[in-house]
Amino acid sequence: MAKKKLNSLSDLGGFVFSTNNNEDFSAFADKDQKTPATTEQYLEAHFSNKGRGGKTVTIITGFQGSESNLKVLAKLLKTKCGVGGSTKDGEIIIQGNYRDKIMQILQKKGYHIKRVGG
Repeated sequence: MAKKKLNSLSDLGGFVFSTNNNEDFSAFADKDQKTPATTEQYLEAHFSNKGRGGKTVTIITGFQGSESNLKVLAKLLKTKCGVGGSTKDGEIIIQGNYRDKIMQILQKKGYHIKRVGG
């Protein structure tokens, strides 16, 4: 297998090596975003089937907080509904039309949730 030739720094995929010992790399470190209390969260429940081959999904948007907390909430919803799903770009995607059930679950947890769309 032939090695790929690198023509520029962008071919490294964002990786840059530095020999400067005094460089401050703290600006590039991931900062964990604090998650507000559930009573301060305003979420939206959407229903969609666009771009998914006709499959219906429930999308929860508006979550503010860390990625790990988003994944914990997604796991809770997937478990309660007994379906699959994922997190992507700060959204929780649940397979199927479970919008009303998810809204009840989140309201019991203290979230403010709004039904959006048909």
